[in-house]
Amino acid sequence: MIKVVVIDDSAFMRKALAAMLSKDPEIEVVGAARDGEEGLEMIRRHQPDVVTLDIEMPRMDGLTALRHIMMEMPRPVLMVSSLTTEGAEATLKAMELGAVDFIPKQLSKVSLDIVKIEDDLRAKVKLIAKRRMSHLSRSSLTARVRAAGAAGAAQAGAASAAPAERPSRATRPGGAQTRDLVAIGVSTGGPPAVQKVLSVLPKDFPAGILIAQHMPAAFTGPFAKRLDSVCQITVKEAEDGERLQHGVAYVAPGGKHLRLDQKVSRIDVRVVEEPREALYKPSATVLFDSVAAGVGRRGLGVVLTGMGSDGLDGMKVLKAKGGRALAQSDSTCVVYGMPKAIVDAGLADEIVDIDDMGEAILQNLYK
Repeated sequence: MIKVVVIDDSAFMRKALAAMLSKDPEIEVVGAARDGEEGLEMIRRHQPDVVTLDIEMPRMDGLTALRHIMMEMPRPVLMVSSLTTEGAEATLKAMELGAVDFIPKQLSKVSLDIVKIEDDLRAKVKLIAKRRMSHLSRSSLTARVRAAGAAGAAQAGAASAAPAERPSRATRPGGAQTRDLVAIGVSTGGPPAVQKVLSVLPKDFPAGILIAQHMPAAFTGPFAKRLDSVCQITVKEAEDGERLQHGVAYVAPGGKHLRLDQKVSRIDVRVVEEPREALYKPSATVLFDSVAAGVGRRGLGVVLTGMGSDGLDGMKVLKAKGGRALAQSDSTCVVYGMPKAIVDAGLADEIVDIDDMGEAILQNLYK
């Protein structure tokens, strides 16, 4: 049995989440807490495999509770997030602190839309319970919490706070460049992974970057802004029709796809609705397929942590056109689904730990 503790100040949400989870015979909700303080006691008492955690709560809020969990008793935590800009920013902060992923919720207690998350909720709980935080050591989680706290204090003007450690920068190799477009497909556990990759790239990165991150529409704008604030390259939410530039990463808006429009002397970024029937929007497969058609062997496909196999069919097309493929390693993924599909199909040119992925991307522009 997978033991779960639900922490939420809303009695409606506690009951709804517990009911949805309990429908699966492999999941047992062993406790439901009204705030962070009560939640920490339940975690200590029941030692759950997974925790679902609200953000806005009295006495002790979700981010404070998350810091305690990651410092004292690390385990997979799913944030339950409102689909607002404020909810997005807090959720992204939570993932920086060590939360594995998030489940969106509707703000209305009477909304029936809450049941739409049911299958996704159970699937994520079962997958991340199997990982047992194996992708992160206790020391790295502690470093995350301390670094995030130091960075936050510095932003607030605390002169005594130690600055967060900056990642080392990727170095450009010698020789002729053969690729100038990077396409990244990523899902569960993606925000910290994407941040780790982009933050090591130099300001003059000699390629454009397109990112298909499975994420709600309200989250992709704040996600891009957060990345832009910590990276030397420019990161922005993609706009339909803008010209693709080197040293810029374009994040697909939630609910839409990214495509390329190859002109005579430039490449335009297209933000499109089709295919509407795609299981994921944005879709990594749609992105990789468009890169293959637009630039062929000049494209580098990168598949990071995520559930399912989105990106597999598109990567087959990109590889057939002479492009290269990188896959994140099993040991550093939150969920080894999307990269595993690429590896099992024999498409990955390299399997790379997330700490080394930024360097690998830069090196592969010259292969």
